Amino acid sequence: MNPLRAASIGLGWWGNNLAERATAAGVEIVSCFARTQEARDEFESSHGCRSAATLDELLSDPEIEAILLATPHSTHAQLVVEASSAGKHVFVEKPLTLTVAEAKRATKAADAAGVVLQVGHNRRRQPANRRLRTMVENDEFGVIHYAEANLSYPKGLNPRTGWRGEPEESPGGGMTGLGVHMADNLIYLLGPVARLAAFSKRLIGVGKLDDVTTATLEFESGPLAFLGTSMVIPDIARTAVWGTEAAAMNDLDGAVFYHQSTGQKDWIRQEVETLDTVGDELREFVSNVRNTTKPETGGPEAIEVVAVLEGIVESNATGTVVDLNEIRARE
Repeated sequence: MNPLRAASIGLGWWGNNLAERATAAGVEIVSCFARTQEARDEFESSHGCRSAATLDELLSDPEIEAILLATPHSTHAQLVVEASSAGKHVFVEKPLTLTVAEAKRATKAADAAGVVLQVGHNRRRQPANRRLRTMVENDEFGVIHYAEANLSYPKGLNPRTGWRGEPEESPGGGMTGLGVHMADNLIYLLGPVARLAAFSKRLIGVGKLDDVTTATLEFESGPLAFLGTSMVIPDIARTAVWGTEAAAMNDLDGAVFYHQSTGQKDWIRQEVETLDTVGDELREFVSNVRNTTKPETGGPEAIEVVAVLEGIVESNATGTVVDLNEIRARE
């Protein structure tokens, strides 16, 4: 398979990391764009590509087949629209957007242009989460009553500078950058969310963002779940499901898997494989473009996560239980 010729837009720490992983996955980085010449020069030097002086110059380049997008969240929708209109396939980092209306706009533009739109919800790809999904599909849990997902780390004790530390780009604090991974995990396992209630607060105030956010989710399939994130506590990276017959847990960000049957007092650790999930999703992106296939986490899947994020922000602001169908209906 010939390398997919792509350009990077958004050349910060993750944009550089994404380009490195993409190169290993069969992508040739041929160009880049950022607002500053300094960022473009550094990226050119690191990745051996050329740069474009303007976004229009990049999007009109006939050699470029696809865009790797790692810009501020609020810019995603417009950039997806412009890239789609130029006939470029798009891999965009999560969340797709900050509102359902913007997510729909981006998805409709990609669909109309017939290009691939893939969103970087990579953690569902962990073999431990695949095992949880297989257990759900095989009814190994019995009647599922409860699930839990939490992604937290203490990096917020030394807040980043730049757009990631601004409330306008990260509403709900760590829920925008961290918690949406776990929202996608829960949706992957249990289906769409029906209602939610959330709290989010700036408890110790070392940065501008809320440093702890929690939500209770009710799924259309019946179960309740806890979704949490904090940027100032020791690391947590856990997704777990409890049912009438068994419980199982993906712990330590996919490194450990536990199982517990009803009647057992202790969790039993089981062997589980690990996977470079970012590399895996980028390899799928290349395959989707070359074979005109749909991504596992495209626009429809991303919209479900954005609906949860928007619902969490609204519930916290209003102090109410939010109906996700009302969020999904927004245009």
